[in-house]
Amino acid sequence: MSFFKNIFSKEKKETLDKGLEKTKENFFDKLSKAVVGKSKVDDEVLDNLEEVLVASDVGVNTTLKIIERIEERVAKDKYVSTNELNKILREEIANLLAETNTGNDIDFTIPENKKPYVIMVVGVNGVGKTTTIGKLAAQFKKRGFKVVLGAADTFRAAAIDQLQIWADRTGVPIVRQEMGSDPASVAFDTLKSAVSQNADVVIIDTAGRLHNKVNLMNELTKIKRVMQKVVEDAPHDVLLVLDGSTGQNAFEQAKQFTKATEVSCLAVTKLDGTAKGGVVIGISDQFQIPVKYIGVGEGIDDLQVFNKIEFVDSFFK
Repeated sequence: MSFFKNIFSKEKKETLDKGLEKTKENFFDKLSKAVVGKSKVDDEVLDNLEEVLVASDVGVNTTLKIIERIEERVAKDKYVSTNELNKILREEIANLLAETNTGNDIDFTIPENKKPYVIMVVGVNGVGKTTTIGKLAAQFKKRGFKVVLGAADTFRAAAIDQLQIWADRTGVPIVRQEMGSDPASVAFDTLKSAVSQNADVVIIDTAGRLHNKVNLMNELTKIKRVMQKVVEDAPHDVLLVLDGSTGQNAFEQAKQFTKATEVSCLAVTKLDGTAKGGVVIGISDQFQIPVKYIGVGEGIDDLQVFNKIEFVDSFFK
């Protein structure tokens, strides 16, 4: 474990271990049943493993990809014991995450040549979008960055008020208008304010309505266009927030939002309250979008930068 001690703080690792406990217990309970009475990996074990991965919300397509890779290794090595299955699974999941360029960071950082670094946050109501924004602001501020929030979800008074609470709690400025205001106007004012304050990071909240994708698409496109009048390459990231506890529903939301706008990274929340942590692997693989942050608890420090080495280590611990 000395490798992890060098890279990750002990507290962060313990929080992640605890946050993934339900997923891990559920997965390995099913996995041990899948290989009971077997000494080698054969077709029956692979069929059972397939069921375990699908049941853990890794997703059908990603599951088939993992099974295929294990089949290749079994065929090549001729004999693979069920004891080795954990190690092989661990390696193949890490390889999959590496292919989407997911989980390489170890801390909250921003690109050196982007100032202000503009993050536009999208996601349906109820997934933890506002909480994620608040926690992100707190983490960036803790690292010495100057942060400005923009309350561009103007369709719900509660969204504006919630973001205000987080702004007050973390001690960062917020730009807001009345409910029903033009979201693009709020985004424009936020960037103007951020530039004048020489801010490092801008986080813009947006409305989470999916019932009319055309309206959502038009609205997000307009927000981007208006922001670019102030910062020409904004937003630098479009962060989609997904609730990990909803499993397959998170896949559906990712599908809808990637159709509506160009999502560049993901935050998967509420992993501590669910046995569906496998969704992180599946969504990253299926949409080829990197997972940047994960939520593994209620506290401000429980929003973590997603690191694949750390995640896989906790998952298979």
